[in-house]
Amino acid sequence: MAPDSLPTHSDVVAAAQRLRGLVRRTPVLRHDAIDAAAGARVFIKAECLQETGSFKIRGATNRLRQIPPEQRAAGVVAFSSGNHAQGVARAARLLNMPALIVMPSDAPAVKVNGVRADGGEVHFYDRNAEDRIEISERIARERGAVLVPSFDDVHIISGQGTAGLEFASQMAELGETLDHVISPAGGGGLITGIALALEGASPATDVWTAEPEGHDDWARSLESGQIERNAPGTHSFCDAILTPAPGDITFAIGNRLLEGGFVVTDEQVAEAMRAAFLHLKIVAEPGGAAALAAALFALPNVLKGKTVGVIVSGGNVDAADYAKVLAGA
Repeated sequence: MAPDSLPTHSDVVAAAQRLRGLVRRTPVLRHDAIDAAAGARVFIKAECLQETGSFKIRGATNRLRQIPPEQRAAGVVAFSSGNHAQGVARAARLLNMPALIVMPSDAPAVKVNGVRADGGEVHFYDRNAEDRIEISERIARERGAVLVPSFDDVHIISGQGTAGLEFASQMAELGETLDHVISPAGGGGLITGIALALEGASPATDVWTAEPEGHDDWARSLESGQIERNAPGTHSFCDAILTPAPGDITFAIGNRLLEGGFVVTDEQVAEAMRAAFLHLKIVAEPGGAAALAAALFALPNVLKGKTVGVIVSGGNVDAADYAKVLAGA
């Protein structure tokens, strides 16, 4: 993608104005026990407390608000394992637009129910045998609807980046500056949006990805300087961030602005979920807890003793699965 067509820090600032009053300013939390375990000063941006339970409402609302009024009656189509789905469904309801979401048949019930609660229609597909993009494009054509990608879209990226603008502003209010920020990364809309936000708001801050073992496409891509894909058939319970590879737009941004990536195990993510519950009193879904797991278990010496920001990006987890994690099952 041509550099002049990529989103910029100014686009994130414009998105923040567009979203004013429509999304929540999520809190920044900390706890001495987490600092001690990480060996750093850790500040957690709790996007799990956002409307719909994740950061995704930011990008979805920014994207849908820019659809011309005369095109809104045909609605939108999106594909997602759940959090983007809920963000699009909520934004569509707020703007009085129909929404259909293509979701994997094994998506957590809490996320499917969230879409339906906001009036969204759900079309299930088999993530191991069917192509969700192909299905979504076909349905959008049939309906004359607007296809809303989950991450590789300039308006989605700009909207997600508003979390980074907030984070920098909140740290300034505390008299602090972030040395580093770690965020979960799937397709990369959130991490690259945050990087764009901090490029202008906190340019000395290094930004890092966090991914589950076996789905470390961002870490490998940043190391090689080209898009690397995950091997087919790999598994993790971090369902929200299991994308095949970085997007073309997101990687073009990330390759310039991201410092590198951390890789964590499912067991470390589960421990981070327990730590979030015990010390911060927040619910973190598996994918949403990946960056906290990286802070607790994977920080290299260069980050020790530093001021480290962590994005807990979502909290939509099935109650039964969450109970098993808390019980250590």
